[in-house]
Amino acid sequence: MNSLRQGFSWWCYADCGVADEELLSKARGIGLESVDLIDKLLWPLAQKHGLKIAAVEGHRSIEQGLNRRENELRIEMELRTRIEEAEKFNIPVLICFSGNRDGIDDESGLAACAETLGRLAPVAANAGVTLAVELLNSKVDHLDYQCDHTEWGVRLCEQVSAPSVKLLYDIYHMQVMEGDVIRTVEKHHPHFAHYHTAGNPGRGQPDETQELNYPAIYRAIAATGYQGYVSHEFLPEGDPIAALKSAYDDCLHSIT
Repeated sequence: MNSLRQGFSWWCYADCGVADEELLSKARGIGLESVDLIDKLLWPLAQKHGLKIAAVEGHRSIEQGLNRRENELRIEMELRTRIEEAEKFNIPVLICFSGNRDGIDDESGLAACAETLGRLAPVAANAGVTLAVELLNSKVDHLDYQCDHTEWGVRLCEQVSAPSVKLLYDIYHMQVMEGDVIRTVEKHHPHFAHYHTAGNPGRGQPDETQELNYPAIYRAIAATGYQGYVSHEFLPEGDPIAALKSAYDDCLHSIT
């Protein structure tokens, strides 16, 4: 079975009592291969310690996203700049956001997202970058967010119909909204460019205290032949290094 390349999302573990460089160095020492959502000023430091910068924000913001036509020019400019930066730093994924509904129906929001992403798809492809729209829950953490179900996200990808436009499948968020994680991975994995992990409820450590059966989920992802990164994005209790090591070991032992 294919092994999984593991990473971590910076924002969850930074400012938890461990200095930036120590966190990066020890994360790499654990065996983690990548880091997500890390401040641009720290990109060179992450690379110094042998960590791939796997995914960063492509534009602002979660709430004011691609589904509003008044945001179109701003987001396109932001994404074009980010694509250039991603090519320079060899970053494979730029995270994009649908934005909140705020009265926009699902069909209109999807059409607006598809138009902007469709224009930028060839630019991203030429730079070796994937634009990944993140699936987020609108029930607990991101009220009114539009790309809150896998089906809507898959329809968006199908409408754009470009290999450089995919989804970020956040397991925690989609467990909150729809569950059925393993079947979703098996059915829709060609549209998934990146994965985030966390337990539910509460975005906790992905272990046996949570309702998600992560060993089975890891095996399902690995069985698809996925070559990207599975990035841990949970809120640690106590030492962030120990929490990351536990998550890394759990994932590794699930599929070996």
